[in-house]
Amino acid sequence: MEKMDLRKQYAHLYKASARKPALIDVPELNYLMVDGRGHPESNPAFQEAMGALFGISYTLKFHYKMEKGIDWTVMCPEGLWSVPGAKGPADVARSDKSQWRWTLMIMQPDLVTPAALHEARAELVRRHPEQEAAAARVRVERLEEGTAVQMLHVGPYAGERPTVEKMIALAEENGCAIAGLHHEIYLSDPRRTAPAKLKTILRHPLRKKGEKS
Repeated sequence: MEKMDLRKQYAHLYKASARKPALIDVPELNYLMVDGRGHPESNPAFQEAMGALFGISYTLKFHYKMEKGIDWTVMCPEGLWSVPGAKGPADVARSDKSQWRWTLMIMQPDLVTPAALHEARAELVRRHPEQEAAAARVRVERLEEGTAVQMLHVGPYAGERPTVEKMIALAEENGCAIAGLHHEIYLSDPRRTAPAKLKTILRHPLRKKGEKS
């Protein structure tokens, strides 16, 4: 049995300090992704999308383990967040939450292809037909963020602003500006963790000032 430890392979991407931000290089990675809009707390589609992502991720894992002798640990969920017209993370935080745009995603081994997704989706829907609509929106896509700043935020999602400000300050000290989407990596399950103890890695891709984003 071949065991892939993605968390160990990409340890620098899934560990971060809560005391100070750090600059990192993020390679091109393979993800399952699904898009949506609206505030997650008042939007059933958000939880349906999360359920479909995990359902397909575990279906893929067990298929490769049983059929090909390849196993890996399913990674934690992540999210990209934006608002039309927003100029930065602060604008997203202050905006009407009904206007939020999100892409939920879970990182996958490179061997997971669109063809593998098609088979896994069909198997998931066969076992859980109620997930058909959400599963149909899941896609495989590669994402390369390049140079980025990240930091661990401990506490409720609504209290991320001080953490983001520290990240922006480090970027500016290094002659960079925020580029790309606000990226959250969810290390805690909000259904089982008190808001004050939630752990979320925040990441922002960067560009050198003067360069086009």
